[in-house]
Amino acid sequence: MTRIIADISMSLDGFVTGPDAGPTSGLGTGGEPLHSWAFSDDPDDRQVLRDGNARSGAVVLGRRLFDVVDGPGGWDDEVGYGAAEVGKPAFVVVTSTRPESVRLADLDWTFVTTGLADAVAAARQRAEAASAVRGTDLDVILMGGGATVGSALAAGLVDVLSLHLAPVVLGAGTPLFVPGAGRTLVQRSVLATSTATHLTYDVG
Repeated sequence: MTRIIADISMSLDGFVTGPDAGPTSGLGTGGEPLHSWAFSDDPDDRQVLRDGNARSGAVVLGRRLFDVVDGPGGWDDEVGYGAAEVGKPAFVVVTSTRPESVRLADLDWTFVTTGLADAVAAARQRAEAASAVRGTDLDVILMGGGATVGSALAAGLVDVLSLHLAPVVLGAGTPLFVPGAGRTLVQRSVLATSTATHLTYDVG
């Protein structure tokens, strides 16, 4: 069964970027330690990254994050989602307007202009189709940015929350959790490495 998994790195004080994040500074001021685990040589960190890529049938991201990864200093053959893997998932971008052009034209992009719920539904269809081809269950990964993941949590669109808690206090930036109704989480796994604590919760 295809699950909707919110997967994101976060500081100890709840921020997914530092201050002043933008197209040329995706992690904001001081935000680089949030993703140190993804470039770590720690074998447990590497396994978490491999497992996340392997289960990805489709990936949802917001327009601001798309502008970062598709920008001049964004993803390339060595840095990006699944860059070191054999296959790459479909990417679904929730946006108010489609971009005029796409730099990373070799990736499979779908742009949804009718809201987050429709973007998640489109990604589920892509993940289910990929699951049928691969003969194994693949999931939809909500990779961010923080506003997209936080809104999906608040709207009840998420089945699993996968947090990579970095040992840093940023003091300001983009918060993950937005004000609103609370959610009940069921803890499923905790893995502490040299660079992060990887937490997995079922979302009630």
